[in-house]
Amino acid sequence: MSDAPCSPIAIKERTLSGDLLSVQDLRIGFKMMEGSLEAVKGVSFRVPQGGTVALVGESGSGKSVVSQAIMGILPKAASITGGSILFDDPRNDLPPIDIAALDRHGPQMRAIRGGRISIIFQEPMTALSPLHTIGNQIGEAVELHRNCGAAEVVDLTRDMLRMVGFPDPDRALRTYPFELSGGLRQRAMIAMALVCHPALLIADEPTTALDVTIQAQILKLMRDLQQELGMAVLMITHDLGVVANMAEEIVVMYHGEVMEHGTLDHIFRDPRHPYLKALLKAVPRFDMAPGERLVPIREIETKAESLHAEAVAAHPVVEPEKPILTVDGIRKTFSIRKGGLLKQSAPVRAVDDVGFTVKRGECLGLVGESGCGKTTLSKILMRALSPDAGRVSFYDGTRDIDVLALDGDDLFEFRRTMQFIFQDPFSSLNPRMTVLDILTEPLTIHGIGTMDERKQKAARLMDLVGLDMRHLKRYPHSFSGGQRQRIGIARALALNPELLICDEPVSALDVSIQAQILNLLKDLQRDLGLTYIFISHNLAVVDYIADRIAVMCRGRLVELAPSELLFQNPRHPYTQGLLRAVPDPNPDNALDFAQLMDDKASSPDRWPAPFTDDGTGGLIFHDLGGGHYVRAMADARFERSAA
Repeated sequence: MSDAPCSPIAIKERTLSGDLLSVQDLRIGFKMMEGSLEAVKGVSFRVPQGGTVALVGESGSGKSVVSQAIMGILPKAASITGGSILFDDPRNDLPPIDIAALDRHGPQMRAIRGGRISIIFQEPMTALSPLHTIGNQIGEAVELHRNCGAAEVVDLTRDMLRMVGFPDPDRALRTYPFELSGGLRQRAMIAMALVCHPALLIADEPTTALDVTIQAQILKLMRDLQQELGMAVLMITHDLGVVANMAEEIVVMYHGEVMEHGTLDHIFRDPRHPYLKALLKAVPRFDMAPGERLVPIREIETKAESLHAEAVAAHPVVEPEKPILTVDGIRKTFSIRKGGLLKQSAPVRAVDDVGFTVKRGECLGLVGESGCGKTTLSKILMRALSPDAGRVSFYDGTRDIDVLALDGDDLFEFRRTMQFIFQDPFSSLNPRMTVLDILTEPLTIHGIGTMDERKQKAARLMDLVGLDMRHLKRYPHSFSGGQRQRIGIARALALNPELLICDEPVSALDVSIQAQILNLLKDLQRDLGLTYIFISHNLAVVDYIADRIAVMCRGRLVELAPSELLFQNPRHPYTQGLLRAVPDPNPDNALDFAQLMDDKASSPDRWPAPFTDDGTGGLIFHDLGGGHYVRAMADARFERSAA
């Protein structure tokens, strides 16, 4: 246990005229079976006291390795081979400490790690222990770094939970991580990192997996706590929108080297390095011209001729103008069990009276926060869940199919026409199967073709998504995240489906890889005549790929419109709140954090009239013209939208 006083607030810190952290010519190498690999090659930057510096770059650029070196948590195979990491602790008047020269397991490094320098990891569910309560995990940091009694530990933990915005800190002390939403888990991670009031907080992709509204809350929380505690922040991210709203200085990394380093204005208004310019061009924006394409750093070439011929032959269409999918009155309720086996809470409506149509060849975007019912609805469409009520009709080109009435061989045959692209490219591929096995498995299950024909189809699918067919014998772990997602797309196309449901297919990817996948999906839609339902919480991404957009909140559709109408003239307060929460990679369009906190956009009972939804009904869809619909009270009056 540290000899530091119990209350971190009691520490009197001097004001630094220099830098809190100074990284100079840092070099980090990995010892591998094939030889040594230099992952960080002479990186230099500084973090001023109280300032915010962003490390920006793609996966594999060395950002996280630098943060691990600062924290003294490099993997066993890694070692610092050169340079220094000077930490000038404002708690004392001693000379700066070279973290690179410390024993990573020694007492001096343990005192710094978690006490004076803390880190927030990217994925809170894997970073938090599932076996211990939130109170125990935050309190452990206090016990390690402060000389506190048991009651004082509980008090400090409760105060920190209140500071990071937990609505009921006393209950949170006894809560386990799996009982919390993604946003609250991230708040718990922040509380654990800040409970000892560190001088430097490292935030490693702190908002990557969060909805835009929750992301805005977390960013505001970090900014407020930074000012209140007087700490510096080193933010590691690939999201240039987040950087534009948080950072004062930016360090752009690529393949272990610094490509460009400057202030916020320099980086965004006058980028010099070709790599930085390419990153900025790869980010979806709301002000993109009609027909403008994202420009990924590495473009994918697709060859769809052979598969296009197969798709046309497999799906003749008698009435091309008829919707391919009609959804009407879908309802799904779950009962949440609490307090024992026999006690049940009130049922939760995951999907409540949802209806829409999808035209053949279009992309319908489905947007909303986590928990709004998007994924539940997609599972109902795929027949992975059965709804309590409603109808789903699929037009296969010659006849209407009642999807919810299918069973046995009919359902088995229908599954070929509708396929799914999953969110996480790492967990959606079987690590024990080669790419060849993964791509031919759907063909084997449905008894399509001979072994040689399946292998030929797998090679064509690899070609289609821009991968080398010579890599069919490889396993998923030997591919990058973007390549794995392309394998997932190839698998979904193996059965020549007519409709693809894409569930957050780019949310886990870097901006440049995201641009690759979005362009690939657009090209495949054009070349193969595919129809998409594209589920996402990133409105800029949906704006780029979708023709029409349906907005969901608390299980209900609240607005439906062509993408250009929705973004030019959003009518529903929830849609307006989502748009305001999207971080723009432009310093001139900074997020208004104060308004975002006051919006209460996710609370239907707090929406202004005539949109207020207290759960008693009485709301209907109003036709505003041009395919624009909004949910409001029956007696509401609206001006028509310009078609």
